[in-house]
Formats: sequence, structure tokens, C-alpha cells
Amino acid sequence: MMPLMIIAIIILGAGIGFLAFFLIRSIIIPQKIATLENLVKQNKTAAAIRLARKMIAKDPRNVDAHYLLGLAYLADNKPELALMELKTVNSIGQFTEFCREVPFRRKIAELYTKFNQGEEALKEYLLLVKKDPNQPEYYFLIGQLFEERGKGAKAAEFYQKTIELDPKNWKAHFHLGMVLYRAKKSTESKEALEASLKLNPENHAAHFYLGRLLKENHDYTAALSAFEKAQKDATYKTKALIERGTCFMSMNNFEKAASELERAVKTAKEGEENELLYAHYFLAHCYEKLRELERAIEHWEAIYVKKPNFKDVAEKLSQYQEFRQDDRMKDFLTAGKEEFLSQCRSIATGMGLSVQDTTEIHSGCQILGVEAQSKWRNARKIPKLLWFLRTTDPVDESSVRAFHEQMKQLNVTRGIILTSSSFSRLAMEFAESRPIELMGKEKLLELLKTLPREPVHRN
Repeated sequence: MMPLMIIAIIILGAGIGFLAFFLIRSIIIPQKIATLENLVKQNKTAAAIRLARKMIAKDPRNVDAHYLLGLAYLADNKPELALMELKTVNSIGQFTEFCREVPFRRKIAELYTKFNQGEEALKEYLLLVKKDPNQPEYYFLIGQLFEERGKGAKAAEFYQKTIELDPKNWKAHFHLGMVLYRAKKSTESKEALEASLKLNPENHAAHFYLGRLLKENHDYTAALSAFEKAQKDATYKTKALIERGTCFMSMNNFEKAASELERAVKTAKEGEENELLYAHYFLAHCYEKLRELERAIEHWEAIYVKKPNFKDVAEKLSQYQEFRQDDRMKDFLTAGKEEFLSQCRSIATGMGLSVQDTTEIHSGCQILGVEAQSKWRNARKIPKLLWFLRTTDPVDESSVRAFHEQMKQLNVTRGIILTSSSFSRLAMEFAESRPIELMGKEKLLELLKTLPREPVHRN
């Protein structure tokens, strides 16, 4: 009996010992965790890190220690180490009084986002939505992650849910507007951007994109106002000035367009090289329309130095080669209205015509004349219609057709079109079977050289 009693006593003692161990452990460990939590809250990061490491060394699966160590690393500005600890918590997959699931997932999602691990962040926020479905912030952040991945439809879905839960969230309205803008849903995008601006009138990005929508809808006055507000933000200043310039161009107000675009050229910053190219390009177009061709060429040349294959810049410089080489062509292209009409009359007279009527037309001049002399004294003098076109674009078939119709209306049987450019193939084919003579820039230059040189007043 004695041996059995001794064994029983030993077993009982061991059981009491284990019970005591777990009892003490259940009291001491929570106390240490509480101490560690207080150290983190008091921002005593060095002490918190030391204590957490000791606890993890004794128990590598101590969720609370890993979590609080992660928070201590964050407070110590060591986010990479913090993320490693929180990943360990995630792999263990247990949550406690100190490491609660919702705050943990918020923190790890923020870190995943910080380190561009969007897919992992998205998983965490989707879990958070299930845990706390009435928190609009989660839906908004999920929308952003989908938007960054180019999944506009999914992003819009979560932005709309954000707005349902928080109608005054101007960022959600704005991002929804941008997603719809990229999806070419102009009406819905405009509504979302306007809603964002009602909540935050200082949202310059919303003003900018709303301006673009208004411009696309040909509401130039409202677009100009939106771009004016957008340019208050340095990020959008150059772009907004260019947009204002193109609005004025669409309104055929090339003087104001040039003014806005000149400002864009002056304000362009490093990193806005592409915007600068477009500002120069649109400026050149304005000055071409204003007959300030020397200034237009300056801007084409500024583009050509940076990017020779930009749009039709090389072609434009080629078209104006005569302008840069021959003063007579320069005078023809840049002369003011009265001087230009006078030049055209002089050319017509030099061609043996008696000028009967001179009219200004789009991009040029129309002259109605008759032959000044004839070999036969009583012969009927044949009227001719002349068009002088100041343009760099090839004259197309539609223009030659319009000229032919004008001949019919004036009962003129012969006509001549003179241009500072050239003619399209279809235009030449149309003229071949009709009494219309086409004279391109080479022939025009020959005629200009026959005129006496006089001072020319340019526009």
C-alpha cells in the first residue's frame, strides 16, 4: 500500500504544481500584456519593444505581444518592422482582448496600402466591411483600391455605397465623378463633380474636370469660369490656362486665346514638358490665325527642338519655308486687310484684268474682273472670277466646288484660284473638267515678284 500511496501523492503533487503554474501564468502574463499596452500608449517605445521581444522569445505565438510590438514599431517610425509583426498575427489568426480584430485589420490594411500591396489591403478592407458594414470609410478605401487597378465599375459601386452611408463625403462624390468621367458618362460625372463642389468649393481638381465636361458640351462660358477656379491650385494652373486658351480658340477669339496660352508657357514648371508642348502648339495656331506668322514660327520651332515629330509641326515649318526665305510671300501672308486687298488687285491687273469688284472672303479675297484688252475691237470681254487664299492647308475639293458654285451665281464662265499652299488630288481632278485654273504657291510667288515693293502694314 505504501508504494501506491507514495505514487498517488507524487501524482497529486505534480497536478497541483501544474495547476499552480497555469494559475500563476494566467495571472502574470495578462499583467505583462497590460504593462506592455501601457508602455505603447505612453509612447515609451524602447521599453515596449524590449518587453515584447522577451515575451515573444518565451512564447513565439503570443498574439498580443506581436500585435503590441507592431504598434511600438509604428510609434518608433519603423513601419516595415510593424508590418512584419502584424503579418505574424494574421498567420496565427487569433484575436484577444488586447488584439481585437477590427482595429488590427484597419492597421494592417493601412500598412499594406502604404507599401503598395493593394491586393492584400483590399482583402483586409473587404473583411472589415463584413465586420462593420455601416462604416463608410471602408467602402471609400475599397473604391480607391479598385480605381487604382482600373476597375472603374467596381470602384463606382463602392463610392456609391460610401455616399449612401455618408452623403456629405465630398471625396466620394469627387472620385465617383472621376470614375464616370473616364467611363465617358458625361452627365453622371457632371452631377457627381457638382455634388462634390457643393460640399467643398475649394476642390480645384473637381473644377478642372467639370470645366472639361462643360467644354466638351460647348458651354464655353461656364467652362472658362471652372478653369479660372481650377488654376488657383498650382497643380492645375498650367493645364487650366491651356484649357482656357482652347476655349477661346473654339469661340474664335484668338487674341484672348493667345493671352491665356502665353501665360501657360510662362508658368509651366519642371515636369510639365508635355503641357508646354501643347501650349506652344496652340499658340502657334492662334498666331497663324492672327497672321502673326513670325511668332507662330517661333513656337513651332520651339516644339521642333524638343520633339521634331510632334503633330504636324515639321509640316508647318516646311509649308512656311517660303515665308522664312522670301519677304514677298511674308508680306502676302501677313499684310493687313487693305494692303492684302491691294496686292490682290495688283496681281489681277498684272494678269490683264480690269478689276470690277473686290470682296473679302474667309481666308482670302475674291476679285471679279474682265479682260482689259482684246485682239478684236468689238469682241465681248470675258469676265473672270479670282480667289486669293491665304492658307497653309491644301485647298480641298469642297473649296473648289464652292468656287464653282460662286461662278455660276455670278454668271462667270472662267475662274482662277490662287493659294499660298497647294491643292489636294481631288481638288485638281474636279478642276480638270471645268473652266477653273489652279495656281499654287510657286506660281503665286512668281506673280508676287512682279509687284513693286512697298511698305506692308501687318495685322
